[in-house]
Amino acid sequence: MNTVVLNLEPIAHLSDEQFYQLCVSSTIFILPNGAKRSPDAAWIKLERWEALTPEQRKKFPPLVPDFLIELRSETDRLAPIQEKMQEYIKNGLRLGWLINPQDRQVEIYRLLKAVEVVQMPAIISGEDILPGFELQV
Repeated sequence: MNTVVLNLEPIAHLSDEQFYQLCVSSTIFILPNGAKRSPDAAWIKLERWEALTPEQRKKFPPLVPDFLIELRSETDRLAPIQEKMQEYIKNGLRLGWLINPQDRQVEIYRLLKAVEVVQMPAIISGEDILPGFELQV
């Protein structure tokens, strides 16, 4: 199955409120570059979350998570997910994992560092972003 992009721009422009109503089952983050992204899992430091207004917390928070996970599904091509991870890093993500079961690898993305590729099985840690958090993959 391929990804299908629905572009309504030629016939309709959705406001942020209309877009929110369309996407209520997902958490979407508005990155500093304006992109709207929904990682498979995400974590934000409490003080950053509390700095948002109640309205921002209720809808699409305008921030990049401190930590996130993207899981490559069987139908996902790798390159677009890697591009998304690079976009997160460019917008301030501190730690991200791209879990790639097809190639039995985890790509670890860190702010201002080269991507590290770890072969599965492995135990990966939340490092100083999520101290004490580990995942066996």
